[in-house]
Amino acid sequence: MSRYMSRGLTAIFVLLLLCGCGDGSGGAHKPAKAAAMDPAFVAGNTAWRTQRQQDLLQPDGWTSLVGLHWLELKAHYIGSGAASGIRLAVGPAKLGMVSQQGDAVYFTPEPGLALTYNGEPLTGRVEFMDDHQATPGVIGFDDGKGKMTLIQRGGRHALRVKHADAASRTQFSGLQYWPLDPGWKVQARFIANPPDSTLPMVDIIGTTTDAPSPGVVEFQHAGQTYRLQALAGENGGLFLVFADRTSGHGSYPAGRFLDTVAPLNGKLTLDFNQSYNPPCAFTPFATCPLPPADNRLDVAIEAGEKAYRHGTETH
Repeated sequence: MSRYMSRGLTAIFVLLLLCGCGDGSGGAHKPAKAAAMDPAFVAGNTAWRTQRQQDLLQPDGWTSLVGLHWLELKAHYIGSGAASGIRLAVGPAKLGMVSQQGDAVYFTPEPGLALTYNGEPLTGRVEFMDDHQATPGVIGFDDGKGKMTLIQRGGRHALRVKHADAASRTQFSGLQYWPLDPGWKVQARFIANPPDSTLPMVDIIGTTTDAPSPGVVEFQHAGQTYRLQALAGENGGLFLVFADRTSGHGSYPAGRFLDTVAPLNGKLTLDFNQSYNPPCAFTPFATCPLPPADNRLDVAIEAGEKAYRHGTETH
């Protein structure tokens, strides 16, 4: 392909992105508005969308989830075989045994299987570290395609199983977005909470967790003021879990997520064009937080990621 043809295809892609064509958005914006967009704004969101899909489709990304199994007994035999106490959707008929002793969980592999624990060969019993530990454990099987981890929610443990051949990954039907809208990239004010403040967060399985909450984010749109309770994000940034008038009417019914960089001098930018679906939109085996009551906004945020349409749904 010549560099001239490559440039032409790039220009076409940007035009499609601006008008919302090809992403299920219906092209709601007029060309005059699209033409006035800042190229840096378009390029930044294009790169974000590309990275977003790449992350979802990693061999161990959220679309690879194939199981969530709660540990109800002191010991469970695990495998894909019919005789297993915890039956996996994929993998060896007999994978091993998981056992609970007090607060500790142990895994004993089936003899002769080629398994790994945190990348190293697993040949004997090992303490299985959960996701609250500094170094969570990862048991690999099926030549690394399968990965099993241990999560803790509300004082209970569960096995989370991923596999690169999961149908939710191999049959991924793509992401859809509203057309880019600079009006939904807003300046916000950060109001800090007292140190060590927490916010009770209920997840989709009904567990409540007190999550660190550094403060409140306040922003305006179309003359109205809105507030969101923020959770601690990565690298000093904020993590927002919110619902709005599009929830269940274009966007995922249980709400969406938005990440920000660290506030500077009490100010930050919210780009709702980069709001995205929780993992539960793609798999029934995730444990996603739900928006707190204060984060259910009386406004339709027609920006960012739309509800995911699974491959069996009609587009």
